[in-house]
Amino acid sequence: MEVPEVCPRFERAVDILSKRWTTLILHQLLPGPQRFAAIEGSLRNLSGKVLSDRLKELEEEGIVTRTVYPEKPVRIEYSLTDKGAELAPILDQIQHWATRWIQLSPEEDRLPS
Repeated sequence: MEVPEVCPRFERAVDILSKRWTTLILHQLLPGPQRFAAIEGSLRNLSGKVLSDRLKELEEEGIVTRTVYPEKPVRIEYSLTDKGAELAPILDQIQHWATRWIQLSPEEDRLPS
């Protein structure tokens, strides 16, 4: 049986999305723009440095946009671009699959999501 070759674009997409925290950050941005502290606060155990790195990477890929509002103090919000928003059905399907098939330990089930 011949093994099909992986499409380079698919491989690149998986490489982008498989970095630790990336899909959780994207899922957090689905409802709309959020400030850095809100994203950081919603994801347990995510350090500010890693969040900053992931947001920069996603911005470079054109998946997330960073908007600076010239206020005092300066307000910065992150949101999905059209490219990023097209991931919504995929993330929704992962959520659906997880709800159906992933079992949590009693300890995990008590933690806030």
